[in-house]
Amino acid sequence: MEGLRLPLGDAVEAFVDFLGDTLGWLFDAIALALGVVYDGLDWALRTPPFWAVILVLAAVALWVKGVKLAVGTALGLVLIVAVDQWDAAMDTLALVLVASAIAIAIGIPVGIWAARNDRVSRIVRPALDFLQTMPAFVYLIPAIIFFGVGAVPGMIATILFALAPGVRLTELGIRGVDQEVVEAGHAFGATPGRILRQIQLPLALPSIMAGVNQVIMLSLSMVVIAGMVGAGGLGGEIVRAIGRIDVGLGFEAGIAVVVIAMILDRTTSALAVQSRRTGRGRRASARAASAPVETAATAAA
Repeated sequence: MEGLRLPLGDAVEAFVDFLGDTLGWLFDAIALALGVVYDGLDWALRTPPFWAVILVLAAVALWVKGVKLAVGTALGLVLIVAVDQWDAAMDTLALVLVASAIAIAIGIPVGIWAARNDRVSRIVRPALDFLQTMPAFVYLIPAIIFFGVGAVPGMIATILFALAPGVRLTELGIRGVDQEVVEAGHAFGATPGRILRQIQLPLALPSIMAGVNQVIMLSLSMVVIAGMVGAGGLGGEIVRAIGRIDVGLGFEAGIAVVVIAMILDRTTSALAVQSRRTGRGRRASARAASAPVETAATAAA
């Protein structure tokens, strides 16, 4: 077997070179669009006084869950200011929000498509397995080749890494909707699109929101890796601390990452709880609406 080697890596490298030569203009356009969105959101977070941003985020936490989350959000952000990591934290928050929004915008429609088409589900499932099991550092190689260094390749790697939970939990939520409720919608003459919008999506919302939460958490887990390709933010601070063996800087940046993760996790979890309560109410209403149809069918039989 000595000297026998399957040139799989060479084939992949040739394919990547082919993509770079033929679709370079597309990658440049994507990089430009993502860069503009990221820079705009980063500017919006860093330009106002830090206390104004803290008040806005605390108000969002108050609206979503209550006083405890609002106070915890404010104290956590004040801690980030106190350790002089505010600008880096806002860079990271902008990167996470942009990457998560794109991953969610791709994941939810694909999950809906997979839930409504078994053939698509069979094709998507191994692709998601590949994305979830591939080591995170591997995503950086094509990202650097196609998009250079900076925030954009970090966002591309983050999107690929965080995409799978959004697709899986959306498909799971829609497939888990009570079939009797769906059949009642058909009996009332609802179109497939209307059934999706008014029955399946509302009832699957708790599962979809859990997927959104997981997408955001996985995006945050890529912060340090994104910093290795020049994305900056807290990941850049941690990479700098590793290079200098600076325990203090690494601890401060790490604490800032933890604070942002806790704020985003508690906020999205609270939204998931709200959607679960709403979903239970809608499910009860849908079953009540389907009762006359079932009664009529029984009488006809």
